Amino acid sequence: MNIRKLIILFLFVGLSACEQDVLYNSNLLNANTPKSKLTDESEKYFIEKIGDRILFEVDNSGLTALAKTTLDSQADWLLINAEYQVLIEGHADEQGTRDYNLALGARRAQIVKEYLISRGVDSNNISIVTYGKERPVENCSAEVCWSQNRRAVTIVNVLSKG
Repeated sequence: MNIRKLIILFLFVGLSACEQDVLYNSNLLNANTPKSKLTDESEKYFIEKIGDRILFEVDNSGLTALAKTTLDSQADWLLINAEYQVLIEGHADEQGTRDYNLALGARRAQIVKEYLISRGVDSNNISIVTYGKERPVENCSAEVCWSQNRRAVTIVNVLSKG
């Protein structure tokens, strides 16, 4: 019973942190915010301030409202920093077979790609890859870990000046 309370507390704290990120991203894109805050061209800035990952529900590739907020911020940044190419990684938790999770990861990466394209990001600069359950960020057989492994990660790299 105590472990259950601990997991619920951990999820509550984690969701609270996510809410603060949404508020920050919303404020970042506020009309009163100088454009220079969006034009920081470092990959570190993208990861830390824009957000490089979104999470998915169990056995699902649909975008949540929080995911769309993060992807909107990513699209805005990518439109301003068009010299970046994007690799979207699709991931799944350990539940299910390897083949099923590879397909689920691919669907998750594809839906992110389609969303970014719908926001104006050049489709020629976006690639996808699926890792299924092969690259977890958290290792345990519990929802607290699985929820972090059901994700899509947007990796940005400067296009080579060829």
